[in-house]
Amino acid sequence: MGKKWIKIGVVKTGIEPHPIQFQILRYLVFHPKARFSELNALKVPTDQFTFHLKTLVDGGLVTKTEEGKYDLTIVGKEFGNRLDTDGVGVEKLAKVTTLIVCIKKGKYLVQQRLKQPYFGYYGFFGGKIKYGDTPLQTAKRELEDETGLMAKKMTLVSLKHKMDYSETGKLLEDKYFFIFRAEGIKGKLIEEFEGGRNLWLTKTEILKIPNLFDGVDTILASIGKKQFSYIEKKYKVRGF
Repeated sequence: MGKKWIKIGVVKTGIEPHPIQFQILRYLVFHPKARFSELNALKVPTDQFTFHLKTLVDGGLVTKTEEGKYDLTIVGKEFGNRLDTDGVGVEKLAKVTTLIVCIKKGKYLVQQRLKQPYFGYYGFFGGKIKYGDTPLQTAKRELEDETGLMAKKMTLVSLKHKMDYSETGKLLEDKYFFIFRAEGIKGKLIEEFEGGRNLWLTKTEILKIPNLFDGVDTILASIGKKQFSYIEKKYKVRGF
C-alpha cells in the first residue's frame, strides 16, 4: 500500500510518499489545521485513507490537535518545504558538500575512492554538510575522519558547482563544493581505510593519473588564487 515512513521525526531527501500521503501533505501545506473530511478531498475509501493518514502521524510528519484537526509537525513542515507541489513527489535537490586540498612541502593529499560510485577514481576528499553545521566545521571533521590529520589553517578559497552527466546526457550528480585549502598539517596519516586510500603527490603526478576525477585541474588552479572564486562546470563522465 505504498512506502511507509521509516522513523518518527526522521526525514530523508529522496523518500517518495505514496500518492495519497502526498495529497495529505500537500493539502496541509496550504491549509493548516484541517478536518479529516477536508483532507480526504479525493474521497478515498475511509479505511485506506485512515491507513495513510496514520502512517504520516506515526512517522512524525502530521499531528492531531486537541480540537481533532490535523496539522503538520515541525518535521512535517520542513519535509513539506521539499515537496514538488506542482507534481507528485519530493523535489531532488543538489548536494552541498566540502572539498579539502591539503598542502605540505609542495605535495597535495589525494584520495583514491574505493567505493561506488566512481570506484578507483582519484581526487580530493570531503563530505556532505550536515544539517546545522557550517562548511568549516564539516571540513575540519572530514579532514580528521578521512585522514587522521589536523590543519593549523583552513581557508575557504572557492565554491564549485559541478554537474556530472552520462554519455547519453542524463544528469547523474549535481553538487556544490565549498573548497578549502588546508595548511600547517600535523598528525599521522591514515593511509588506507574501508572505502579509500590516501597519498601525497605532486601536482605533476596528480595530473598524470588516468582515472582522475573531472575538474581536479580547475581546483588546483583555484587553490593558488588570492581572491575567492566561483567555478561552474558540466562534465560527461565515465566510471559512474
